[in-house]
Amino acid sequence: MSKLALPLVSGLALALTAGAAFAQVPAGYPATYSATVDAAKKEGKVVVYGTTDAAAANVLVKDFEALYGIKVEYNDLNSTELYNRFIAEAAAGQGTADVTWSSAQDLQIKLVNDGYAAAYKSPEVPSLPSWANYKDTAYGVTYEPVAIVYNKRLVPEGDVPKNHADLLKLLTSKPDAYKGKVTAYDPERSGVGYLFFTQDDLAWKQAWDLFKAFGKTEIKLYTSAGAMIERVTSGEHLIGYGVFGSYALSRSKKDPNIGIVLPNDYTLIASRVAFVSGKAKNPNAGKLFLDYLLSKRGQTIIANQAELYSLRDDVEGEATVAKVKAVVGDKIRPIKIDDDLSSNLDATKRLKFLKQWQAALKGN
Repeated sequence: MSKLALPLVSGLALALTAGAAFAQVPAGYPATYSATVDAAKKEGKVVVYGTTDAAAANVLVKDFEALYGIKVEYNDLNSTELYNRFIAEAAAGQGTADVTWSSAQDLQIKLVNDGYAAAYKSPEVPSLPSWANYKDTAYGVTYEPVAIVYNKRLVPEGDVPKNHADLLKLLTSKPDAYKGKVTAYDPERSGVGYLFFTQDDLAWKQAWDLFKAFGKTEIKLYTSAGAMIERVTSGEHLIGYGVFGSYALSRSKKDPNIGIVLPNDYTLIASRVAFVSGKAKNPNAGKLFLDYLLSKRGQTIIANQAELYSLRDDVEGEATVAKVKAVVGDKIRPIKIDDDLSSNLDATKRLKFLKQWQAALKGN
């Protein structure tokens, strides 16, 4: 379990914490929801497996704890680790996390379709886009642009790619300058990496040309966005491909040398998917935490403190749907939470993709 270093909750969360009425039954919820709140308080805690970095999740955890008096055990895992741990615990019959919240959308949908999730229609459903609600069971929580990041000090302005075609042209025209200097998620070891690269394949007919260019320039692959951004910041690498815009935004505020590009040909929109486990030991606390993430209160903190990009249209702030649309316009391509994601994990299909990927990295 990750041990969080929890700072004091900042001004916005403290202001939001005022109002005991919300802590009982949120405004607009049915009166019967009080039974869920009471049962959750009796359970006393909620165990969450998440891929969101602990530093970003911290403000949500602390606000929820202050609001309901329920302890959050938050485990910060990478996407493949989360999936494997959840499956192993379910097989052992000793219970699982109460809530899983993962950026590997396809792995989350697989868990739902394999019967691991509890069906639960959140009272927040009317405020969510239809593509972010999977069978009233799993829900998208964020609206995160998938970005290209670069080191402003070391990448000449003329080399900064504005879209995927620009990046392909850069790597094919200057392979020596960028050899070993580009980084991305590893699709073989990272569920998120596999998801993003397969989505590129669907979105762009020259995707495999770009993947081959990655191979020829000896791309460096990681399982953590933090590791990628850190190495771009240091100058070890110059360009990070397929990075969560949320992490890039947060890091750019601390380091002005980090540049962010939302590709103007298409920008994938990822959403961290959450559901309540069918084997949850604290099912009511799980429902309460899920609803909190989807609520306007939780989404406002997501947009303005966690900087994960809120999903709801009625939330204002920097990391919001409106801000992304202002930059990208109609080139937004949300990764819809639907059955197509599950088919993406078909064993034969996955093996075929990864063999082609391995060949591309060899320049074939």
